Amino acid sequence: MTQNSSSPSSPPNRRSAAVTRGPNRAAARSYLRAAGMDDADFERPMIAVVNTWSSVTPCNMHLDRLADDVRRGIREAGGWPVDFNTIVVTDGISMGTPGMKASLISREVIADSIELAVQGHQLDGVVCIVGCDKTIPAAAMALARMDIPGLVYYGGTIMPGRIGQKEISVQEIFEAIGAHGAGALDDAGLKAVEVAACPGAGACGGQFTANTMAMALSVMGLSPMGANDVPAVHPDKGEQGERCGRLAVELTVKGISARAFITPRSLMNAAVAVSASGGSTNAVLHLTAIAAEAGVPFGVEDCHFACETTPVICDLKPGGQFLAHHLFVAGGTRLVAQRLAWAGKIADAPTVSGRSLFEEAAEAEEAPGQKVITDFDRPVMARGSYAVIYGDLAPEGAVIKLTGHKVDRFEGPAKVFDREEDAFEAVQSGAAGEGDVIIIRHEGPRGGPGMREMLQVTAALKGRKIENVALITDGRFSGASYGFVAGHVSPEAAVGGPIARVRDGDRVTIDVTNRRIDVDADLGARAPTTSDREAPTGVFAKYAVLAASASQGAVTIPNPPPARTADSFQGRPRAASTQTAHEDA
Repeated sequence: MTQNSSSPSSPPNRRSAAVTRGPNRAAARSYLRAAGMDDADFERPMIAVVNTWSSVTPCNMHLDRLADDVRRGIREAGGWPVDFNTIVVTDGISMGTPGMKASLISREVIADSIELAVQGHQLDGVVCIVGCDKTIPAAAMALARMDIPGLVYYGGTIMPGRIGQKEISVQEIFEAIGAHGAGALDDAGLKAVEVAACPGAGACGGQFTANTMAMALSVMGLSPMGANDVPAVHPDKGEQGERCGRLAVELTVKGISARAFITPRSLMNAAVAVSASGGSTNAVLHLTAIAAEAGVPFGVEDCHFACETTPVICDLKPGGQFLAHHLFVAGGTRLVAQRLAWAGKIADAPTVSGRSLFEEAAEAEEAPGQKVITDFDRPVMARGSYAVIYGDLAPEGAVIKLTGHKVDRFEGPAKVFDREEDAFEAVQSGAAGEGDVIIIRHEGPRGGPGMREMLQVTAALKGRKIENVALITDGRFSGASYGFVAGHVSPEAAVGGPIARVRDGDRVTIDVTNRRIDVDADLGARAPTTSDREAPTGVFAKYAVLAASASQGAVTIPNPPPARTADSFQGRPRAASTQTAHEDA
């Protein structure tokens, strides 16, 4: 286990002493006294409480209240809390609009802002309070980058909405939009779903990206086991916030920094949990980004291996029946981890609670008669929730969803669109649909810029009951998307990737079994298309210049690790792949 650049016997306020000690720091102390500190407080570790609170979204609107609990825990443990706020871009609001381009970019801005606030004030430890999708990986990326003591605390899932006796989530509202466009749902029916889908505070309720990443960080060990599972409005949430505050101080006192919990072993554990829960393909993008920030060798092929060897044992939306609230009642992440440990799918590793992953898993309590989490003798799916595939269209890889369908091969004519809005309009008008391979390009990290999610399009297909269709993009898919969809196509169109050379009518074949995505055309003989969009400005222009390939996590740090393709793993035994990922310290 690594330590925070000093021995555990070093003062827990070693970093903040650069601001608070000595005659030359009198001015700094004067400012801090105005903020409430006194002589005794200058001897305490200063713990950043980084909050992503915002009143714009149910995912984050309650996080200001959760911060009260965290601060109380910090003070009880002998620390001094220092509050900062950073941003959130809400996927559910921005989905299908130009604003969605800001979503992935916000991940980098959040990570940067956490780093700047913490490093600028030389704080000793960090608690990151997170909600909507990108805030969760951003917090982990910032901790990985700074490598100081800290943890991530998730605000929790929303409770189910309800229409009559049926429980619903945001997934149903996006599908209702498609049904309304097809004439299968009237205005009153659409309004009824709209009003009921989000009943209060908390992040989107299925095993969509937020809940997927909350589980991943718990199994990785960067969030305390059990804390993230508690729903946003549950009465036990306050207790978990206090616990997180206390643990942050304990980590700081012991000098245990974030990279102790971000290793090839823990990242593989997280990827296995994503597979077992039927989680979002966005986890591939985020886990590889966290690994890049920590300087840890872990890439898309490792994610593929996790899914290849780990069946789905959670019957959760978008492909299944239940919501994150039901998972919590059934036994939560701790029960999933116990199943994985018993099956030998994960390896033991340290966690921020001070106990090992297996110690945490051993305390799982399964609700009698629960139907959310099954076991590996009778899985929901015989393999994981996605696969990484390669071929003519994706030399550096693409990620294909395997939940919500039983198709292993699809072949059809390409219907090519250079903007998400154009594809959505074609689906809603019936110009694209049954039998087609819909391709949406120039939506990648640089081309968008920002790699928009295509939930509006996939939900429209589902709402119109179009099943015999495939969708390919250099953009992303929401955790609420399901069906035969492949995203993260790399290299993207904006950098001249093969997807920029596909034309309407080209025959496209997707073969999951052989991990191929190919086009029956001489793509090399064609010039790539270019986008006719206006050049981005401001932060969008910065990201378009700096963003790495989706196969490298779409990060903006200098020199991310090179993308590794399937060829990189040829000759490397699969058993050795797991062993390597599980043998680090």
